[in-house]
Amino acid sequence: MKRPTFLALGTACLLALSTAMLPLAAASGQTTARPAASASSTYHEPLCQSHNALCADTFDNPAGEYVGHDEPSVLFKSGVRGSGNDITYTLVLPKDPKSQPTASGASGATWNFQLRPTFWFGLTLCDTESAPEYTRTCTPDSDTNNLVGTNPAAPDYIGKHPGNAYMELQFYGPGYVPQFEGFGCTAHQYCAAMTIDSFNSDQNTGIPNTAACDNYLLGGVEPINWAYITRNGHSQAPANPLFTGTFDNPDLSAVTPDQAKDLFMNPGDQIRIHMHDTDAGLRIQLSDLTTGQDGSMTASVENGFGHVLYTPTSSTCQAQPYAFHPEYSTANPRGNTWSAHTYNVAMSDEIGHFENCLAIDANFNCASPGSQDSSGLDEDDGNNACVPAEDSLVVKINGCFSSDADFDGQSYRNDWPGTFRDVGRDRALHPSPVLFTSPLANRTTNYSKVAFETDLPRIEAADSQDNPPFCDRTTGANCVNPPRGAQFYPIFTTANKHGTCTWQEGGRFIPGTKRTFGGTSTAEYGPLLKTVYPSTGGTTITRYNNFNSGDLHNPCPAGRGEH
Repeated sequence: MKRPTFLALGTACLLALSTAMLPLAAASGQTTARPAASASSTYHEPLCQSHNALCADTFDNPAGEYVGHDEPSVLFKSGVRGSGNDITYTLVLPKDPKSQPTASGASGATWNFQLRPTFWFGLTLCDTESAPEYTRTCTPDSDTNNLVGTNPAAPDYIGKHPGNAYMELQFYGPGYVPQFEGFGCTAHQYCAAMTIDSFNSDQNTGIPNTAACDNYLLGGVEPINWAYITRNGHSQAPANPLFTGTFDNPDLSAVTPDQAKDLFMNPGDQIRIHMHDTDAGLRIQLSDLTTGQDGSMTASVENGFGHVLYTPTSSTCQAQPYAFHPEYSTANPRGNTWSAHTYNVAMSDEIGHFENCLAIDANFNCASPGSQDSSGLDEDDGNNACVPAEDSLVVKINGCFSSDADFDGQSYRNDWPGTFRDVGRDRALHPSPVLFTSPLANRTTNYSKVAFETDLPRIEAADSQDNPPFCDRTTGANCVNPPRGAQFYPIFTTANKHGTCTWQEGGRFIPGTKRTFGGTSTAEYGPLLKTVYPSTGGTTITRYNNFNSGDLHNPCPAGRGEH
């Protein structure tokens, strides 16, 4: 049963790929406008409004239903100038075990694609057309943008904050179905993309952008720029959200890995990541220290980056070329005004997007669940957005990618590296952990503080769950960590690798582990965190969207052993 490609499993609607190019006048400064779909068009959900997307979590429900991401994260803090716009990490890409997963998931090995569709390194950027929509100016690389006050009459009121977007450098693993039928790269290699999420809604009035933008695959209230890291630094197609087109006229050339252009990396390769601002826009340089290959991408007008214009009364969705730059000078400011998370400089995983399925029906829904759903089909998961085994590049099993709202898939079981005390058994059945160093600012200076954060309260709310008791994000009642139904929740630990302190993710039994931060998700991610957001009528609202450890001394400096 071969299925057509469909956009990152964002809808149940299958997309034909034989399309005409929809060019963006990137270098000319010309506005690109596309008409709204006709009233007779079938309803679709843009990528970031679906239950299967890889977009930044918003603070409140943006469009009738919540996406439902789960993002355990490490935040890095520093008051050093440049720590918010010149950032260097070293990463080791995880490997999969030799044994393959089984169809039911009841036995056999676990591969990375079952734990996560992606992991990423993020940064807050300026976007003068993004929330909170108070001003059309944003001074790049400046902490003067960090307005977080609660008094509407004061100049630092959060509702007056310059517009902000969030960049994620996302890594996609090998072995399962390719992007964009599911979440993956090639049969045996990783690739990476610079994605930039904006939020086109006025937080001071509650008015979202024109509904015409909902007709675009990467549009909607949270449009996304997308560009793979390429070997020559030139985008394989314009990154602008409107380039990929509408549901009736899609063009996925920007979001499909190109073997002739993109940087591909092997499991186990050591990668140096350098993010820094340039006159043309934020530049990401990836250096594969294992193979000697390099790749880069700059969020520039030349590469077709652009922002969707906030035109709430327009009958068309419009975009203009735009170069994205880091919003802050240092890593201390809170990230942006509209996301559930409070991160600025951060590493995050994206978990809870895979469950086994023994049989798929004609509509690509799960007709016979795997071992995770022993009591029957998950009503809250929906068991939709499933792909058949024959579409996989390596591991020939069925899989479903809806958000795992009852927390019973591989992401929430003892299927992570370091969850078994028996090292030999752990290595035989589990992938190796993601390994990464703390960042360096300006290539030389360590970040003084860290914080652990997970947005479980946002996911446990009624707009993401079907099974009470729901998390009350106003009072914090019924917000729990680990989540109900989970047998395990991943934590970050540290180890010394070749004389350098390194972060790792999984359980507390990864060989060489030095520090476990309490050894459980409850201890590591800490108490509920109340966060302030701009609201209508010149007021603010507060939400418990995260568990957050609070700022801690960074025990794992890059280039040195743990101290």
